[in-house]
Amino acid sequence: MNFTDLQVFKAVVEEGGIVKAAHRLHRVPSNVSTRIKQLEIAVGIPLFHRDRQRLHLSPSGELLLGYAERLIGLSEEAHHAVSGAAPQGLLKLGALESTAASRLSGILADFHRRYPDVRLELTTGTNDALVSAVAERRLDAAFIAEPPSARGLAFLPVFRESIVVISSQDHAPIVTARDAEGQSLIAFPHGCAYRRVLQRWLKRESLATLRVLELSSYHAIVACVAAGAGIALIPEAVLDAMPQARVRRNRIPRAQSEIVTPLIWRDGEISPAVLALRTLMASVLKDSERKGEKQRMKAGK
Repeated sequence: MNFTDLQVFKAVVEEGGIVKAAHRLHRVPSNVSTRIKQLEIAVGIPLFHRDRQRLHLSPSGELLLGYAERLIGLSEEAHHAVSGAAPQGLLKLGALESTAASRLSGILADFHRRYPDVRLELTTGTNDALVSAVAERRLDAAFIAEPPSARGLAFLPVFRESIVVISSQDHAPIVTARDAEGQSLIAFPHGCAYRRVLQRWLKRESLATLRVLELSSYHAIVACVAAGAGIALIPEAVLDAMPQARVRRNRIPRAQSEIVTPLIWRDGEISPAVLALRTLMASVLKDSERKGEKQRMKAGK
């Protein structure tokens, strides 16, 4: 199987046809057609369904495309690694809204200063949506709420989050799950890891039998809680970024409240830009640990 044929095949898929792919690759259409035919002969099966002048990927073509993207990506990664060139191109990064709001501004600014040739595209979503997007190559990496259970993903623990239950200021203190009985729950839609923490704290298999108000913004969640619409589970770092929030913070057991946020990427497919981000995050983690150690030493004096 010729590597150049795979590059041509990928271009045809992305451009939607022979002519546009030929223009992009600076080749004549007949040469591109020949390359595709050579590749089909090499794999022994049609990669496209041909409908007049249009090409549609066959199931085998869909399968090969995934491998072609990985091989081409690895080739580009190897080239950058041995050439010593600075990372460049597009980095598609995902993050929880809470992480984006409370943790990433300084880190992304530092990353941009170090690697100005990398164009960063940030997408926010729930934990499960981000995991799926990385696994399906729609994102290069993502900051999520818990170590991924999906195979083929590597991760680096980066942030320690403390989760609290918030209620209106005139609500009685919430000490146990029983104190929350009868309250409406305000949470992100399904796929949110913090929602699962809330389920575990309430000792519930599901929240289906409870009154749940689903919102997709922490500002909206905090505003509704402050107005007495219900209670919610939220990272304390998010509240720290909202000094105007008029809510009561209620502590829950550390088994549920202490969470480590990891950076995830596809195992064995780390690009130069993701490697640069991972290296930066490892440095941030070490600095944080050193500061924590100094604070513990001062407290022990």
